[in-house]
Amino acid sequence: MKAQEFDYLRDVLKERSGLVLSSEKVYLVESRLMPVARRRGIATLDDLVRLLREERDEEMLVEVTEAMTTNESFFFRDITPFESFRETVLPRLMEARRAEGKSSIRIWSAACSSGQEPYTLGMILQENAAKLNGFKIEILATDLSQDIIAKAVSGRYTQFEVQRGLPVQLLVKYFDKQEDQWEIKDTLRDMVTFRPFNLLEDFASLGRFDVVFCRNVLIYFEQETKADVLRRVSRMLPNDGVLYLGGAESVLGISKDFKPLPGLRGVYGLLESDFNAAAKSQSATG
Repeated sequence: MKAQEFDYLRDVLKERSGLVLSSEKVYLVESRLMPVARRRGIATLDDLVRLLREERDEEMLVEVTEAMTTNESFFFRDITPFESFRETVLPRLMEARRAEGKSSIRIWSAACSSGQEPYTLGMILQENAAKLNGFKIEILATDLSQDIIAKAVSGRYTQFEVQRGLPVQLLVKYFDKQEDQWEIKDTLRDMVTFRPFNLLEDFASLGRFDVVFCRNVLIYFEQETKADVLRRVSRMLPNDGVLYLGGAESVLGISKDFKPLPGLRGVYGLLESDFNAAAKSQSATG
């Protein structure tokens, strides 16, 4: 791929999705975009990019952007965050909301890919339904790609996809076998609301959340974009709200709005967070 075409593609992707492509990622461009070129009867990637530049075809721009930003996911990915959500974050938030006279919690799974993360959260909630004590838990899941959102909504996964991280007892409990695929049961599917959304857009339309999962996406952004996303996430959270990032991500040196929560890997609270207030109160009185 010619340097001029690669540079143009890199600028387009950064503008439309925040994705930053380094020069050594030519192999990734080839693997992701050659199928797009073939579907459109275009011989080479250089020809594809030239068409993008000359015609600015919005449909093609969307297809190219989605192809480059679609990342894999799997159920219970890096189990530790889900354990801390179940054992620490959710109980403390429920206690705080009860003290406020509230009985609802909102969760945002940002850049949810094909839905494994929000469905994992749904399974955790279902497995702990007795402890929710009438609480209403809302899960919103978003991703830039409309195609990947459509897959998530369908709730259909291959044998390979369900084998990656999903305990067999949960597979049998929450999925039905449909020919060569597994389909999520409606009781779990109905717990999650999916919608296409670009993290570069204004977050105001999404409302406020108690917990935000934004894992393994900031690593693809440049520093300024990371800082902007984190700043806008901070405005969506109450004082005791919680942010989950991926294992290779951190707020250090990027955001002054968040701080790591002690003892919870990859979990962050607002700088003036009182998330640990309930635990401290229990410790003082216990």
